[in-house]
Amino acid sequence: MAQTTPNHTLTVSGWAAHDSSGKITPYVFKRRENGVNDVTIEILYCGICHTDLHYARNDWGITMYPVVPGHEITGVITKIGSNVRGFKVGDRVGVGCLAASCLECEFCKSSQENYCDQTQFTYNGIFWDGSITYGGYSKIMLADYRYVVHIPENLPMDAAAPLLCAGITVYSPMKDNKMLESPGKKLGIVGLGGLGHIAVKFGKAFGLHVTIISTSPSKEKEAKERLGADDFIVSTDPKQMEAKKRTLDFILDTASANHSLGNYLELLKVMGTLVVVGAPDKPIELPSFPLIFGKRTIKGSILGGIKETQEMMDACGQRSITSDIEVVSTDKINEALDRLSRNDVRYRFVIDIASSSAKM
Repeated sequence: MAQTTPNHTLTVSGWAAHDSSGKITPYVFKRRENGVNDVTIEILYCGICHTDLHYARNDWGITMYPVVPGHEITGVITKIGSNVRGFKVGDRVGVGCLAASCLECEFCKSSQENYCDQTQFTYNGIFWDGSITYGGYSKIMLADYRYVVHIPENLPMDAAAPLLCAGITVYSPMKDNKMLESPGKKLGIVGLGGLGHIAVKFGKAFGLHVTIISTSPSKEKEAKERLGADDFIVSTDPKQMEAKKRTLDFILDTASANHSLGNYLELLKVMGTLVVVGAPDKPIELPSFPLIFGKRTIKGSILGGIKETQEMMDACGQRSITSDIEVVSTDKINEALDRLSRNDVRYRFVIDIASSSAKM
């Protein structure tokens, strides 16, 4: 493993965390030269994901410093390699969480690269050449074209950026469980944050009855009036939870705070399904009775393959679905990360990379 290899000769300005304080500062580093399968991307915007905060602060104990976060990247192609197909200079494109995979296993061959056991991420991963990957908090990105998607012309590049992580994270399990082809079915969404608010938009766009399940009564007005949710359940209110037992076909659990699944399972109809996409720090509590007495299913899901990510992005273009964002300049990254740690954002921060300098 090395930060760079001999073909890393392209000098790039970016922003990195250097220790577990998580403080982001300007950082000049080397990227590889454009290879035969690569596209070079001038980055315009990069979303801030909660994962960025965890890696910057080494919350999971796996950070390789210096770390350049960012896996919700939108920009314009400035150079392509000789083997690149389907992309040209000037294309509006996006790069999400995936940088590499084995390309040979059953999951790679079935367009589920996100489940390849050799998948490497856009940052804090190890690329094929042995170098550490650096993410989108930077001016320029090099990406293998097989992990790049087109951004529809009608979508703004800033508000489209979070779709590359948050969007596909909620789209994929909804598609896998046939919710996107079942108008009228009842979808429950645990948590109204970066993931949850996009899930509401997908649910409404595909004709579902959408219920938000939240610990915060103050979010009800926004959920219904601004995002169009049909119903709202305060999960800490026993009367509301009791009244809604066995009413939902499918629940998407986006919550990252520690919680028990028991009460949420009771909201599902018999043979209903709950999919976990949030990542609490501690093990999830799972009482057995709500599971076995309702013949219910619990699944996990992470991201989606590249083909599915393009499908999701095209669906967003057709239905004008974007993330609700707050754009910040690079000198406000640390402030944004601090606010994100306190859930003080509606609903996703996006860094304006194109307008920035290397000053903090």
